[in-house]
Amino acid sequence: MLNSLIIYANSLTRLLPVQTFEVFGHEIVINVSKKYLLAALTFLHHHSNSNFHLLTSISGVDYPDREERFEVVYELLNLRSNSRIRIKTRTDETNPLPSVVEIFPTANWWEREIWDLLGVFFSGHPDLRRILTDYGFEGHPLRKDFPLSGYFELRYDEDQRVVVCEPIELTQEFRSFDFHIPWSHIDKI
Repeated sequence: MLNSLIIYANSLTRLLPVQTFEVFGHEIVINVSKKYLLAALTFLHHHSNSNFHLLTSISGVDYPDREERFEVVYELLNLRSNSRIRIKTRTDETNPLPSVVEIFPTANWWEREIWDLLGVFFSGHPDLRRILTDYGFEGHPLRKDFPLSGYFELRYDEDQRVVVCEPIELTQEFRSFDFHIPWSHIDKI
């Protein structure tokens, strides 16, 4: 099985502008430049030897130390041969990725989710708006530089009987967490 995957991955490198590939388990992982992402996914969907007609997921990861900090991963499935392939590409905050909704309609939700939570823009998406956070939400909460507490606090005010949105206040008095451990005097056995 492993040899056939390596042979197939090598043939893909001759047909597609693949940067690198590896075989991980029973899955081929291909790294493609964002410039050629649409061409690679179109080929894998339409070519008779590929038949990857099902996009099972798109996910995004934030690596803030990299120049292109976002890695977007496309998982494809060939139902006929029950084989999977993973396509990875990278981008940054200012350069959009092409939307693949025209090839895979299931990409609609995932592209909106990645836009909402990470801030990766997908050019050509038919309806790129927030899907999980509120419309007035500021920032993208899955970025590594997003504060854990967020920027605003939402609470229900009993007196006004409305939901109040206020800037978060993190004022806290200094506390010493010097604990006494009762069994620390016991010698090691």
